[in-house]
Amino acid sequence: MKIRTIGALALVALLCLFTGANADTSDTAAQRTVAHTPVDLGPGTPPPGDPFLWLEDVHGQRALAWVKAEDDRTTATLQRDPHYAALYADAVKVFESKDRIPYPQIIGGQVYNFWRDKTHVRGILRRTSLQSYSTTHPAWSTVLDLDAVAKAENANWVYEGLNCPFPDERRCLVTLSDGGEDANTVREFDLTTGTFVQGGFVLPRAKQDETWLDDNTLLVDRPWKPDEVTTSGYAYIIKRLRRGQPLTQATEVFRGKPTDVGASPFTLDDGSGHHVAMIVRNVDFFNAEYYLLDATGAHQLAVPKQINIDGLVDGRIVLTLNEQWVTSGATYPAGALVALDLDVVKADPAHLKPTLVYAPGPRESLDGIAATKDRLLVVSYLNVQGRALDFTPGPHGTWTQSQLDLPANSTIGIENTNLHDDTAFASVTSFLTPTTLYKVGAASGAAMPIKTLPPQFDGSNDVVEQHEATSKDGTKIPYFLVHPKTMQLDGTNPTVIDAYGGFQISETPFYSSTIGKLWLERGGTFVIANIRGGGEFGPAWHDAGLKTHRQVIYDDFYAIAKDLVARKITSPRRLGITGASNGGLLMGVEFTQHPEMYNAVDIGVPLLDMLRFEKIEAGASWVGEYGSVSNPAERAFLASISPYNNLRPGTAYPEPFIWTTTKDDRVGPEHARKFAAKLKAMGVPYYFYEVIEGGHGAGANLNEDAHTNALEWTYFTKKLME
Repeated sequence: MKIRTIGALALVALLCLFTGANADTSDTAAQRTVAHTPVDLGPGTPPPGDPFLWLEDVHGQRALAWVKAEDDRTTATLQRDPHYAALYADAVKVFESKDRIPYPQIIGGQVYNFWRDKTHVRGILRRTSLQSYSTTHPAWSTVLDLDAVAKAENANWVYEGLNCPFPDERRCLVTLSDGGEDANTVREFDLTTGTFVQGGFVLPRAKQDETWLDDNTLLVDRPWKPDEVTTSGYAYIIKRLRRGQPLTQATEVFRGKPTDVGASPFTLDDGSGHHVAMIVRNVDFFNAEYYLLDATGAHQLAVPKQINIDGLVDGRIVLTLNEQWVTSGATYPAGALVALDLDVVKADPAHLKPTLVYAPGPRESLDGIAATKDRLLVVSYLNVQGRALDFTPGPHGTWTQSQLDLPANSTIGIENTNLHDDTAFASVTSFLTPTTLYKVGAASGAAMPIKTLPPQFDGSNDVVEQHEATSKDGTKIPYFLVHPKTMQLDGTNPTVIDAYGGFQISETPFYSSTIGKLWLERGGTFVIANIRGGGEFGPAWHDAGLKTHRQVIYDDFYAIAKDLVARKITSPRRLGITGASNGGLLMGVEFTQHPEMYNAVDIGVPLLDMLRFEKIEAGASWVGEYGSVSNPAERAFLASISPYNNLRPGTAYPEPFIWTTTKDDRVGPEHARKFAAKLKAMGVPYYFYEVIEGGHGAGANLNEDAHTNALEWTYFTKKLME
């Protein structure tokens, strides 16, 4: 995983999801008059008369009874819809299909893959040889059966990943979560025997992170005592844990502050044998301090506070700048890729001299950076069109650049590399072309397709275009449009716009079996909006929408909607929008600011009460993105855009589809619940659905994913196609 400013906290903020739905039924009069225990609402929050505060008691009996009633109402309504049965059948077929690419993870010279299907709903970890993997039908052997483990332990385990120490990569840490929540349990697993290690490392359930210092030692951040968490709910104390030690005997090596977002350890290795332990102290979501950890302690690196550390190659630490760096008489622009000599970092971390690897242009951004044994692979997007670059380290800090032989003008992902050789696996995808996995020889630049997803829907009748809309301040905002070739410009085309708009996360073209099968194949039109707040054009594109400047993000989205109508592609009657997490906030803002523009609004795992977001789940960690109610100017802006606080009686709102999950311990279900309850109190029709499992997503297993998707597309079909 790329080491971001938020480090290994696994916050990489608010995922760009596309699924879901959820519904509501409760006694409106009771909601209006409910008496609740006084709580500390914090500065600038709504008046204590908020009648729906009780729904923030996530697992409370009354709140869960409300959720069940809402779920029953929504599922009863949508599952009776004549479109549902076919959409659900198609969704199940897509999710349970075995005609999917088994994405590889190279460990110890073998290919591992985590796989879910109809037989393995929770999934299995399996392996095969590199040679066998390249064949049409690899000879897989099961290493870990999560369905069997969950059954034996009467648990709803969700697989979260495998962490193996380089170079032996034999004993690994398996991360499991209950129902998909961010809190996890970690156990040591032996890949050779296929069993959990007797007496091995075990880290009980917590929001935690860990890394191998060596084969017998871990660096761990976790709440060592119940109150040792930050205001964001994450750990800030890192300890060294040796094999056989109880947690109570772990030795502290670093302590952040309770006001931080958190602190995390990580290690860097390269194919030349270099190894270094580091710590990232996340002061807020975007600003961090980095420390080199050695036998004498933790030593802070004199680097900018807004960087991503991307890896280690040939003894050089590679990092991406999210802000300009002026040092040693040189200026390195925001968005650039630079390198630091590891020996210099170890000798004098307070005085560093970077060397430039690559500086992207004004309409370009970098993504998907990964190291092989001797090389650095980088995906570059120029006007949201991808290409893959190969950088080879040379003498005196120099780098030689070449381009990998992968199809350009697509979305390219570096799926896996390993430090034992220069082989890599990269995926190439676009809206209508099934994803292809390439085996890349970084040394030669040659790329050979080895796996291609069979077509999951008939895309032969569709075409992709890229357009630009002009935002309120004159900025050109690109968007992708997927539509039938026979589309008439008469404003009648059912259209769904998907967007995220935050945390420097880019929206690029992708092949979606569910969107294709459940929407495009039925004649729908689909749009991806590359609005500000994302990373499509580098850090400046994101920073333009930070905090009190955030209205430009919402103006960008509205400009695209207006452009679609002006082109007569669609009309408000046929226009729907969707987004989840931070994208769910975007949907809530569009719902309240421009209710006349949309006939369907899909609001997934959202933030909606922006005057209380800091007090809900991990909300305090996102002050760097949204601002804080403790700052008068930022509070005033948050009040002006907060969807929950801007619902107005008597307004003609579209009937939204609001969905969340009980197990979401990142954003939390509180926002969605309260928003739906307030709509009901105002007499506004809506659908609400809360998945009991699933974490910050649409479900904890394939069946739940399929069900949520089917409800969502039934909603869109009902609203936009009928």
